[in-house]
Amino acid sequence: MNKNKRFILIVALGLMASTAGGLTWLRTHQQLGRPGILTSPITDSPRLNIHLPEFVLDYKSEVIEPDPGLFTYMPKDSSFGQRRYVATDGFTTLLNAVLMGTDRSTIHKPQFCLTGIGWKIDDSKSVETTVPMQNPHPYDLPVMKLLATRNFDIKGRTVTARGIYVYWFVADHELTASHWTRMWRMGKELLSTGRLQRWAYITCFSVCEPGQEDATYARMQKFMQASIPQFQLATGPRSAGVTAAQTASK
Repeated sequence: MNKNKRFILIVALGLMASTAGGLTWLRTHQQLGRPGILTSPITDSPRLNIHLPEFVLDYKSEVIEPDPGLFTYMPKDSSFGQRRYVATDGFTTLLNAVLMGTDRSTIHKPQFCLTGIGWKIDDSKSVETTVPMQNPHPYDLPVMKLLATRNFDIKGRTVTARGIYVYWFVADHELTASHWTRMWRMGKELLSTGRLQRWAYITCFSVCEPGQEDATYARMQKFMQASIPQFQLATGPRSAGVTAAQTASK
């Protein structure tokens, strides 16, 4: 082995050793951040209760218990919360929250959830957008809105349904609609402070007939505007338009 190859080998081994040492240090010294949603401890469990609101506008709600399979293949300190909300006219929406613990694999790319239960995502009509919030102050909530299609067999007849699936991620003082932005922020925070951000993945899902997508999304926005302030602790910066208007009035 010549000197150049020996030098490269020594450098490579050194990098591998320093990386392994760094990862070991992070595992033993990292601190877990606070959730960006309302939670409470569960006795003798690493999981947390997630407090989604019982009452929202004119909706009645019920708790949907997690699939028992989640407790088998998901990390032991993952936490789950889900409620079904039904308005007086029958309009229905599902609000769901998944909170990670010390294992980052709790939260994966959201599209996997939707396709995994048989929905086909229409990428051309799925967009990253914002929902204007008013409480506790005016701000724009970043969300990803997916439109999806699924065929159901009802009494021998094929019925096509459209699904509106809205999701975002929240941690302590952090909001984003991007899976990759969440990963980048989490890695940056871990390396710079040793603190592992505790992200939650929030979804709101409603089903409608083809052609009713816009009307359904409008109702979902009103539901989100009323429900989110009741369980989400993190907010975005005050809306620029509101700040400018307040400054002008002064």
